[in-house]
Amino acid sequence: MTIKLNCDLGESFGAWRMGLDSAVMPHIDQANVACGFHAGDPQVMRSTLALARDHQVTVGAHPAYPDLVGFGRRSLNCQSDEIVALMHYQVAALDGMARVQGMAVSYVKPHGALYNDMMVNAEVRRAVMQSLAEYPAQVALMLQATPSFEQHREEAKAWGVELMFEAFADRCYDDDGRLLSRARAGAVLNRESMLQQVEQLHSTGTITTISGHRLELEVDTLCVHGDNEEGIRAIREIREVLQG
Repeated sequence: MTIKLNCDLGESFGAWRMGLDSAVMPHIDQANVACGFHAGDPQVMRSTLALARDHQVTVGAHPAYPDLVGFGRRSLNCQSDEIVALMHYQVAALDGMARVQGMAVSYVKPHGALYNDMMVNAEVRRAVMQSLAEYPAQVALMLQATPSFEQHREEAKAWGVELMFEAFADRCYDDDGRLLSRARAGAVLNRESMLQQVEQLHSTGTITTISGHRLELEVDTLCVHGDNEEGIRAIREIREVLQG
């Protein structure tokens, strides 16, 4: 199976610097660019888009709840119409800036709490899909690959929205196909276990859960992290596994 690599980028803001975007970009296929609600600002968005263009990396919008202080990691009790509006606002902002540079946003991956809420709350997921269905350009939705992928595909089909299913290279899964809570031991895999999980997913389309069960997942893309030099090395090693 062909699996792409995606990474959350453009998350610096003003004087605050986060991530090693220029070091990550040459090694990924898809850049999820922050749109200003949890991180990022116009100048950072512009420079991140230029970096993606120079390395021929596909650009996706990475919208969030309006929560700069909490980095978008706190759930907000937004109504469906509010979610549709905040999605349109952020996707349109990044897409407009991309078009100035001869590019376009091709997919959307919600960030943080909005992503998590979308995966567990059908109403939030419906609002996210509605926002993309109403957007005047064709954009796909990136969401977590779980055993419920057929249900999610049917929901998206009703809105005319294409899906991309995402797995996480360095996270352990529970028996329901969800990410194991970071509060539990073993939630984040060490280097050896991470590479074993990537190899298993690449060769068999399965992952092994925390209790040893095997789950089949339909995966189009793997989320990787480039916050530090160790993360950059891990991305290179993951790329080698996928190309092996």
